[in-house]
Amino acid sequence: MNDFKKITEQPSHYRHLEKMSVNEILTNINKEDKTVPLAVEKVIPQIEKLVQAITDKMMAGGRLFYIGAGTSGRLGVVDASECPPTYGVPYGLVIGLIAGGTKAITQAVEFAEDSMEQGWKDLEAHNISSQDVVVGIAASGRTPYVIGALKKCRESGIVTGSISCNPGAPVSHEADYPIEVVVGPEFVTGSTRMKSGTAQKLVLNMISTAVMIRLGRVEDNKMVNMQLTNDKLVDRGVKMVMDNTGLTDYEQAHAMLLQHGSVKKAVDAWLKK
Repeated sequence: MNDFKKITEQPSHYRHLEKMSVNEILTNINKEDKTVPLAVEKVIPQIEKLVQAITDKMMAGGRLFYIGAGTSGRLGVVDASECPPTYGVPYGLVIGLIAGGTKAITQAVEFAEDSMEQGWKDLEAHNISSQDVVVGIAASGRTPYVIGALKKCRESGIVTGSISCNPGAPVSHEADYPIEVVVGPEFVTGSTRMKSGTAQKLVLNMISTAVMIRLGRVEDNKMVNMQLTNDKLVDRGVKMVMDNTGLTDYEQAHAMLLQHGSVKKAVDAWLKK
């Protein structure tokens, strides 16, 4: 794993950060951040292939797993956890796994990412099968926890994808659909929670959003299946019901929404009248 170019660990383009003013620090971070979407744009063809593969598997009853360590693992957990409330899909359809378990979401778990076997064990705990897709997330592209998991997945006939930020990353060799977003050295040398983390977040947003749209969880440009978990979302849902039915009475639309539990179900019930 030492023969590839570790761009994520190359020295920052900036020196003596401690001597910069706050404005200089912020301006230079922003300057670096602006390059990330352009790096993501270059790999849209690879993202498209992975999205299609995930969609095909999920339409056939499969699940999507994200697996990672540290910042990468946390980003996967966040993306997975947001799918049920945003799109109304069941918990367990998109699953985020992080080296070190739940504790690692808020605290660093020493050496958790260094096991080549634990990632597969964590997947097995969820009864992983060839119906599913597993996407490994690793900024460096050389995290043993992720590589070991993807290797076992491929041996078991499970479709794999990866998201990394180094060209020719080892994790890519274990992925059917590798994505390498090369964003260059970090503002703080080696701090991949910055540009690399931003790149991974953008790609995860693209994957889950595109998949959910293809699965029919969005109509027009609206989250018609979102869970009504707070007053803001209920109000948004009422307005969607009014827009889609022509109702002008807020209270009537509100009652319909709460009765049926989602915008889609409320609108469908109204249209069947």
